[in-house]
Amino acid sequence: MTVTASAATVSDFYYGAVTPVAAYLMACLGAALGLRCTTRSLRRPQHRARWLALGAVSIGCGIWTMHFIAMIGFSVEGALVNYDATKTLLSLVVAIAVVAVGVFLVGYRGGSPLNLGVAGTVTGLGVAAMHYLGMAAIHTNGTLHYDPATVALSIVIAVAAATAALWAAVSIHALWASLGASLVMGVAVTGMHYTGMAAVSVHLTNVAGASQSSADLVAFLLVMLAGPLLVLLVAAVIVMFDPDMMLGETEPKASVPVPAPMFGGGSVFPAKQPAEPSQSRGSW
Repeated sequence: MTVTASAATVSDFYYGAVTPVAAYLMACLGAALGLRCTTRSLRRPQHRARWLALGAVSIGCGIWTMHFIAMIGFSVEGALVNYDATKTLLSLVVAIAVVAVGVFLVGYRGGSPLNLGVAGTVTGLGVAAMHYLGMAAIHTNGTLHYDPATVALSIVIAVAAATAALWAAVSIHALWASLGASLVMGVAVTGMHYTGMAAVSVHLTNVAGASQSSADLVAFLLVMLAGPLLVLLVAAVIVMFDPDMMLGETEPKASVPVPAPMFGGGSVFPAKQPAEPSQSRGSW
């Protein structure tokens, strides 16, 4: 049966609450690891680049994993959905790259309003680009259309979420405070995703015999997710087993070294004298 540009029923919750909850948890995990890595970069400035890189990879993988776990629940009534593997992987690269730009900017230049504004805008626009590049990877027997106002709102949310995340990265260092911040960041990032999805409508040119992605599609998405999930697992192990990674600023035994100078000559935070000599064990 052939129809001309018929509007299809689109759902983001084919599996109920399973995919949004799992997506949110992945966003929180990536944010939490990123915040702890940034804290370590300020405690050990001699290894700052390594910790910032790990933090950027953690946050980027968390955002990307959130996106594609949520997309497992995406369905188009009367159509099968497939994904272009190249664009899917490219969106992962974009996510990590734009987060790295923002994290390194605030990690080395500090959290001034101007610097946060620039870094947050670049990172937020990049996260939005990752989302819509991932959407461009969708192949179905129809065309996807977007509501401009809702798309604009999703971009604003992405920029605001990125700016807040970068502010938290250089401002929040106590363990429980950073965990709370990661929960809020998870809401913002997941909210950006579902706001962007609310902008989508699908006009079918042909009607397929199935209303949901095949098992092969789910298997494909799970294979795509395997790599970033492994990266998050490795990052979590590094974070958990670093000697004093999980100690907050207020812990009596935590040394607080003076942050490296910003490019402009100041420092990210006011200088603090260490409570006692740091006992470095040579880890990141």
